[in-house]
Amino acid sequence: MTLTKAFLPDIAPRPIALKPIEDVAAGLGIPGNALYRYGPFKGKVTLDFATRAASAPVGKLILVTAISPTPAGEGKTTTTIGLGDALRRAGHRTAICLREPSLGPSFGAKGGATGGGQAQIAPIDEINLHFTGDMHAIGAAHNLLAAMIDNHLHWGNALGLDPASIAWRRVIDLNDRALRDVVIGLGSGNGVVRQTGFDITAASEVMAIFCLSRSLVELEQRLGDIVIGHDKAKRLVRARELNASGAMAALLKDAFAPNLVQTLEGTPAFVHGGPFANIAHGCNTLLATQTALGLADFVVTEAGFGADLGAEKFLDIKCRLGGFAPAVCVIVATVRALKMHGGVALRALGEEDAQAVAAGCANLLRHVGNMRKFGLNTVVAINQFAGDTAAELEVIQQVCAESGVRAISCEHFSRGGEGAIELAEAVSELAEASTAFEPLYPDAMPLEEKISTIAKEIYGATGITLESRAAAQLRAFTEAGFANLPVCMAKTQYSFSSNPALRGVPSGFTLPIREIRLSAGAGFIVALCGDTVTMPGLPRHAAAETIFLNSAGDIEGLS
Repeated sequence: MTLTKAFLPDIAPRPIALKPIEDVAAGLGIPGNALYRYGPFKGKVTLDFATRAASAPVGKLILVTAISPTPAGEGKTTTTIGLGDALRRAGHRTAICLREPSLGPSFGAKGGATGGGQAQIAPIDEINLHFTGDMHAIGAAHNLLAAMIDNHLHWGNALGLDPASIAWRRVIDLNDRALRDVVIGLGSGNGVVRQTGFDITAASEVMAIFCLSRSLVELEQRLGDIVIGHDKAKRLVRARELNASGAMAALLKDAFAPNLVQTLEGTPAFVHGGPFANIAHGCNTLLATQTALGLADFVVTEAGFGADLGAEKFLDIKCRLGGFAPAVCVIVATVRALKMHGGVALRALGEEDAQAVAAGCANLLRHVGNMRKFGLNTVVAINQFAGDTAAELEVIQQVCAESGVRAISCEHFSRGGEGAIELAEAVSELAEASTAFEPLYPDAMPLEEKISTIAKEIYGATGITLESRAAAQLRAFTEAGFANLPVCMAKTQYSFSSNPALRGVPSGFTLPIREIRLSAGAGFIVALCGDTVTMPGLPRHAAAETIFLNSAGDIEGLS
């Protein structure tokens, strides 16, 4: 397969021949008999091999996160890929771990999630669309449970489920605001009429369970632990009481094996699981990460959106469960985002303004400070754009140096791994230093206090306000024995606060909590802040409008 400029925007054409997936796997010591092939350039590592590799971690984990982003994102995935390529160029056995793209953003405002320029994973079109079918399997498993719930109600409701208490909605892997609230069961013989709705598949609890399970046995156990509602005596009812978890696990069996692809430079990349970080926990599968750590010297992974969301959840949820910690945290920043946080309007981001960049660095430094609260060694990667000036880049490095953190300008978008060599050198050096990682809060802390701790320590809020519904839900979940669970915050990615218009480093605000959801199978509580929705909508002009098949049958317009 050859990729040309159609897939590499804004850089000179440079055709790149991908390696057969068997060769990519061999670079990590994965034999051919441990690889299921999905065409010439995609594969799944068998569960037996993945489990063995995951049991003996040897590599150092590098976490890539970012400042509060612009709507276009700041190149976190691109930086993860570029850094992985650079570490491999330096002679280290390296693997990359990323999330699978959702069709929602791919057809919406943000576009695909395979990186950019010369720092991409491939085959780009296949990964951004159906890939190996994992998203479809997760959606099918989720919706099977929904169908079995309504079927149970239709056939007499032997469990005595209170229809008004059913919290299990349906999912679809598209942005479709019209499905946020729906009424089902209308028409004669079509079941119990009730109000429900759809979430996007990336926000499904099945997605979270898929990403946090370490074996098929654990996967089925967690699926059975899902709480779907309560009966009229207020007893919580779980998915296993409908005999649903076995069939759900069967639908996920093949998907659960980690996916393996490659970067444009041939660096192995595990792309597995795809929860969003603003409304879910934002990390790839635990199994893929642990498999990579058993095969590589360095494993570079990302956590979605800014460090206040993806990184906090990676550290407080995934690392807590997995029993590991990053050796280094890389925080990605761009000149355009720092200008925005320094007061420049989005429409003027192309204009030179070193003063605005300096003001915007306050946002960057809060993220740096937050990562230090977890005891992490931290470095800043400036994802350089063609229009960035020397003065703007210099002010970022100067402000960071004054705060004791190194900021490195990177050109991986235009130069691939070669453009991130200095970053790779800094990361490998920092990885040798000792760390004192600690989660932000202990398991025993009360749920409300956990939410308040995140709001105060990470977001800079003065406190939280609980709507009456959320307060009642917290009391009920505590009384039901879920007080020890970690918290997954659902919040806008554009601000430390719940108001996306508050840029920079807002202070003096309280964080409004409108709803608490229990994800008993995943093993966390979800706190919905402000106006956050779990089913996104399409923009006025969706990316889907410019995606098409050319005369040769190739996909164009997908970025």
